[in-house]
Amino acid sequence: MSNLFPRTTVEDLSLSRMIIGTNWIGGWSHRSPAADQMIRAKHATPEAILPMLKTFLEYGVDTIMAPFGGIPALAQAVCMAEDATGRGMLRIDTPIINVDDTPEARREAEQTIRAGAALGAKICLIHHSSAEQLVNKNLKQIVRLDDYTRMIRDAGMVPGLSAHMPELVVYSDLNGYDVQTYIQIYNCMGFLMQVEVETVNQIIHDAKKPVMTIKPMAAGRTTPFVGLNFSWATIRDCDMVTVGCFNENEAREDIEISLAALERRRANIEKRSSPNAKQDAFGKN
Repeated sequence: MSNLFPRTTVEDLSLSRMIIGTNWIGGWSHRSPAADQMIRAKHATPEAILPMLKTFLEYGVDTIMAPFGGIPALAQAVCMAEDATGRGMLRIDTPIINVDDTPEARREAEQTIRAGAALGAKICLIHHSSAEQLVNKNLKQIVRLDDYTRMIRDAGMVPGLSAHMPELVVYSDLNGYDVQTYIQIYNCMGFLMQVEVETVNQIIHDAKKPVMTIKPMAAGRTTPFVGLNFSWATIRDCDMVTVGCFNENEAREDIEISLAALERRRANIEKRSSPNAKQDAFGKN
């Protein structure tokens, strides 16, 4: 058994199939304002983030997704992790851009995209809140998307789309846009998914490019064991799972659960805590 995580490709880039998610670094818990504040307090400095990134790199999980411009401490922590380990990290930027149809807005969008490239991003996926403003369901098009994928190419990055709305995957493939990968919400609970789980599964399997699935644990509404086993069992070998963690211990646990799922073996994780762990229902002590 290798302890290095399996890999896939997007265009000519090699990515770990597990992607480091950053909602639990940036402070977007999908839980409560109190949880958001806890996350921001924990990860206020690059030094606080560093141990988790080093743990991921230990297992070959070297791909990280974030709106990097919005989390300055993270951008610094990634550089620190690379220096500390001698291993590079592949950055996926998810910028929020101005998609108004004006020359001023296009200049602003281009500046935002180039800022991600300046921070070292190799893949740029337009944030769903921006991309979905361009969707025309009647025409089955993403209007003016070519303007932005061209900006991404000109900045030296591979273009993609963050698709909370599953139609973005379908319309990208239908129209042959220069979209080389997609983000798609996918989890066993249907959390934040706009259609039922079965339909999104079919969309993922029919997609012409690799899919980066997100929110496998439904923002804490299911356990890592359940959420990760479901995701790895129901996506393709080319697809990815984006995993958010609070600290290095969670990272190590999620990696082990995921490797066990892919290798079809029992996960080597500790038993749950209990005031009295010596109960027959908990198995062998």
